[in-house]
Amino acid sequence: MAEDAPSDTAQGQLFAKYDHGTFFCELLSRVGSDPAASLIYERLAAMDPADLKRRAAVAEAELYALGITFTVYSDKDAIDRILPFDLIPRVINAPEWDVIERGVKQRVTALNKFLWDIYHDQKIIKDGIVPAELVMGNSNYRPEMVGLNVPHGTYVHVCGTDLVRDDLGNFLVLEDNARTPSGVSYVIENRHMMQRVFSDLMEGLDIAPVGNYGMKLQQALAEIAPSRSSEPQVVLLSPGIYNSAYFEHIFLAREMGVPLVEGRDLVVEDGRVWMRTTAGLAPVDAIYRRLNDDFLDPDVFRPDSQLGVRGLIDVWRRGRVAIANAVGTGVADDKAIYAYMPRIIKYYLSEEPILSNVQTNICGEPEGLAYTLDHLDKLVTKPVGESGGYGLIVGPHASQAELQEFRARLKADPANYISQPMIRLSVAPTLCEGVIGPRHIDLRPFAITGRDTWVLPGGLTRVALREGSLVVNSSQGGGSKDTWVLR
Repeated sequence: MAEDAPSDTAQGQLFAKYDHGTFFCELLSRVGSDPAASLIYERLAAMDPADLKRRAAVAEAELYALGITFTVYSDKDAIDRILPFDLIPRVINAPEWDVIERGVKQRVTALNKFLWDIYHDQKIIKDGIVPAELVMGNSNYRPEMVGLNVPHGTYVHVCGTDLVRDDLGNFLVLEDNARTPSGVSYVIENRHMMQRVFSDLMEGLDIAPVGNYGMKLQQALAEIAPSRSSEPQVVLLSPGIYNSAYFEHIFLAREMGVPLVEGRDLVVEDGRVWMRTTAGLAPVDAIYRRLNDDFLDPDVFRPDSQLGVRGLIDVWRRGRVAIANAVGTGVADDKAIYAYMPRIIKYYLSEEPILSNVQTNICGEPEGLAYTLDHLDKLVTKPVGESGGYGLIVGPHASQAELQEFRARLKADPANYISQPMIRLSVAPTLCEGVIGPRHIDLRPFAITGRDTWVLPGGLTRVALREGSLVVNSSQGGGSKDTWVLR
């Protein structure tokens, strides 16, 4: 047992061999100081291991039956996979959540001000806070957005902010997802699953609900829609069934109470966007799009796109339809821009960041490249434009051959990479192969912004199911947990 883990002689078999070592444990490090964490631990410790395994099997069977899957394009043998779900929840108390919520709101506010500025006055560039080449040379910078005023100054309507917790229990921002962040469907389904198979663990606890996300998202989209209608028609635009998050598109459209459409279901006529229905064309006022900028409109971006709507951007620029997230937000969630976020927050808000960044070295800068090359075996180095855990190298876990190959890639294109120290991510008790062990986790809270910003109380807790692994992404074999914010 770790020194700060409970040594209660009544402890059951479930935690008999659990040892989180020197890592911060989201549950056991707080037993004794946090009444709710202590209660949850006591209830779990009193369980029969066979009962927990039975419940886990029931949950897995239900996930298969419900079709809660994601697609892994890189695996030719398994297209659709179930997202593994762990029954032991991740617990966040009220003071911790207050810091997360305020920090996420601050960050989203700064991101929106940054996006307005780079597509208008570019003061942050002229004042030397952010290098011009990081903005103007960014592949996600869209000249079509220059001078366009979006409703309420909101570009990032849905944001997923990835957080990790270090040895001291401090939350740090790992990255911002400001384009089309995914995963919120699992947050809601995980809660439904816990209520079905583990309601006795939840009994008597005041856990913040997550079921109103769809309503909040629909309201935000209605707030940005053109004001000609008292009941704006919102739709969710999906690339279709082959997209990795298609399950989520179906789920969110249902939760929002809006039609799920593909590009072929929409048409531009008479300066407006219309939806094809069995009763004829129906007007569309706001679009929650779940496809990338490049595919939105073949007249403006990729001419070979079969997924978007011809003429859509022109209608949007004329203020006759709303699009969330706005085109061009990818600049804000670039990993190189991430390194400047503390300065961006201070520049626009005159505040210190509530949530700190992980220290970041920009390999496009000479000193950042030199430091990364000298310490490659000690750092996590990743490409600025990738997501899902692809293309990165975890130095301490890499072989000499892997380091040598990556070093060559880094030298060939240094501007494409950043590096960060390897944070000792917190762990949480996780049931793996019938045994509870410590597994590393992160957290993705979701923020919705229309006129104002609302943060879903909880978020997606992703867990690295392989022992010792730091990569929590579902595409790399990770799973998820229910996240309980206790009020």
